[in-house]
Amino acid sequence: MSAAVVEPIPFNRPYLTGAEQGCLAQALATGHLSGDGPFTARCREWLVGSTGALEALLTNSGTAALEMCALLLDLKPGDEVVMPSFTFVSTANAFVLRGAVPVFVDCHPGSLNIDPASVEAAITPRTRAVVAVHYAGVGCDMPALDALAKRHGFAVVEDAAQAAMSSLNGQPLGSFGDVSAMSFHETKNLTCGEGGALLVNRQDLVARAEIMREKGTDRSRFLRGEVDKYTWQDIGSSFLPSDLLAAVLWAQLDAAESITEARRKIWQRYHELLKPLEAEGLLKRQYVPEGCRPNGHIYFVLLDPGIDRNQVLRALREQRIYATFHYVPLHSAPAGQRLGRTVGELPVTDLASRQLLRLPMWVGLDDERQQRVVTALSDCVRQARR
Repeated sequence: MSAAVVEPIPFNRPYLTGAEQGCLAQALATGHLSGDGPFTARCREWLVGSTGALEALLTNSGTAALEMCALLLDLKPGDEVVMPSFTFVSTANAFVLRGAVPVFVDCHPGSLNIDPASVEAAITPRTRAVVAVHYAGVGCDMPALDALAKRHGFAVVEDAAQAAMSSLNGQPLGSFGDVSAMSFHETKNLTCGEGGALLVNRQDLVARAEIMREKGTDRSRFLRGEVDKYTWQDIGSSFLPSDLLAAVLWAQLDAAESITEARRKIWQRYHELLKPLEAEGLLKRQYVPEGCRPNGHIYFVLLDPGIDRNQVLRALREQRIYATFHYVPLHSAPAGQRLGRTVGELPVTDLASRQLLRLPMWVGLDDERQQRVVTALSDCVRQARR
């Protein structure tokens, strides 16, 4: 008799509400397939209302939104932008493309967000901005970063790619910085496959952001009847997503509360199930600072330094449980060493890059599957420690 086939537990499974096809059909019926159609307008209104931003502009990716942030700050070659090394490459690329130098600093040992003390040590007369990456949807220490920015006269950019529906002290993430970037990639809580949004929180940047997003023209003003023809006004690019993507996104935004609550429940169950392993010293559970209300985007653990993470990952895969690691630190990457600079030692970042393990996390991950993940992880870390 053959052994029973064990069901795989993927790391991610994009969630669909069931309304996506209907919204897509409506968008097709309008005949408006390019950007800034009816569904784009709905998404914009939702984003402004839910975040409190002055303006929200859909983009074709979170990366594009970050690139718009760099454009709006009018960075020049040699300007410096302080950011965590423990982040995705888009955080740095957006600013490198403008000639700026990414300055890599360490993160907080609990949240793995950028450490304000490390930021302060990295400030020079060339510092033009700091990028606050809300890792796992957990808010950075924005009051401390804002205080540094005011004292030294630089801008604050929020990389809120993972932070839709998260808040800090009751204020939505994405509403603290001068400009912010969100992502609606397939791996995010709210998704349209590929997509993003730029949030603008400074009145003096709103009009320019609209122009840059429309290839540097005032086409949006033309469509509103404010000018009789549109012309080239500024630098820019084609950052608009199709209204078809906006239609899919609208189905997700309309259900954002229920999606987020479902993920928070899964996050909380992991947190409870893993408590005994932390008590044994096998790992550290994810830490959430006081005042943060994350969105359940990621549940990660930091394995004890004596445990070989790769061995654990291999053992989990043998049981068809597809946990994974995360970033290769930018300060250790070839492009990071060539295009940026690093301030001091980054021990927290280096440890996280070796020992962090992300568990499967998606809407529909039931109690039985979660228990299977934690039981397998418990066995694997004990074996790896021996």
